[in-house]
Amino acid sequence: MPRSLFLSLALAFGLCAPTISVPTEASAQTNITINIGTNLNRGRGITCSEGERLLRNRGFRDVRRIDCRSRFFVYRAWRGGSRFEIAVRQHDGRVVDMRRISGRR
Repeated sequence: MPRSLFLSLALAFGLCAPTISVPTEASAQTNITINIGTNLNRGRGITCSEGERLLRNRGFRDVRRIDCRSRFFVYRAWRGGSRFEIAVRQHDGRVVDMRRISGRR
């Protein structure tokens, strides 16, 4: 069998054969800090729903909107077994107040 035919067949088989991929190890960001002064949206303005989503992305769960009618959006959320009330400035997405309001569930 000519060498070029063998190479062509090997190439065709390689392209037709299903690829086997090895799964990569999953990793999660577990040490996300958020404090007063933390900027959630890189200095850009946010909507109330964006603020809720950004807090979820920072590790909070069960995020509830409390007040979104003024310059500051207020949310309540759980994190690490504690419930927090977080105020975020609408103009630039900066956390202006954050306090723990209760402990474990």
